[in-house]
Amino acid sequence: MAEQPARKAPTVHEGRVVRTERITPHMVRVVLGGEGLAAFGTDGSTDSYVKLLFPIDGVAYPEPFDMGRVREEFPRHQWPANRTYTVRSWDPAQRELAIDFVVHGDEGLAGPWAARAEPGAVMYLLGPGGGYTPDPAADWHLLVGDESALPAIAASLERMPEGAVVHALVEIEGPAEEQKIAAPAGVEVRWLHRAGRPVGDALVEAVTALDFPAGAVHAFVHGEAAFVKELRRHLRLERGIDRDRLSISGYWRLGQTDEAWREVKRAWNEQVEREQETDPAAA
Repeated sequence: MAEQPARKAPTVHEGRVVRTERITPHMVRVVLGGEGLAAFGTDGSTDSYVKLLFPIDGVAYPEPFDMGRVREEFPRHQWPANRTYTVRSWDPAQRELAIDFVVHGDEGLAGPWAARAEPGAVMYLLGPGGGYTPDPAADWHLLVGDESALPAIAASLERMPEGAVVHALVEIEGPAEEQKIAAPAGVEVRWLHRAGRPVGDALVEAVTALDFPAGAVHAFVHGEAAFVKELRRHLRLERGIDRDRLSISGYWRLGQTDEAWREVKRAWNEQVEREQETDPAAA
């Protein structure tokens, strides 16, 4: 049996908190900078994402931090926890990386960190990845998501060409969570207020009731997995949108930790795709 090549350690970037800003009552923007981001760069995708590394309490990691050594020398349960976040913006000239965090008190790992982050605090990160950018040749665009998809939707709106036809639907808890987004003239975000209803219900209702414009659409639909699954079926089977015109996936799943969701996400997506291709009634 041929010997398998050693797995290359991922590139780790070191960001230092430059400043933070409370965007809405439940969203905090953290701007990272510093020499540790000298090798960072995106491919221009408006859904570019990074994996933020959170050290495990009580574990002393090598200095300088080396993820390759961590993987070789430390048991898996001592590896830093990671959380995936969208790049809200990247300014290579200023070397500043902005990331928006949903914050609900002490709930979760990344949100509380962002709420307490002070200038100078260090955050190690992997990436970026990404794959969606609005197609300028599309006749119109559909952008759909909950709070977790809002940074990517906002970045996409800011990249839309003048004159673009866009339906942008974002579900948030209430009016206080609405944001100002620099969209092209004539494009407005339709804010759907959840007001205690299950996540995604308002989005499913709005998309299924939407009068689709004529022509080829380029769609971006991301957020909680249950509503994404329902809208994927609607868009693929009832609206007849080709797979290659859709960027659609569950960013998170209600009732599951980030780690648990990552472990099953690929298989879940493949199963959903199979079900919906073979059984039009599949939910």
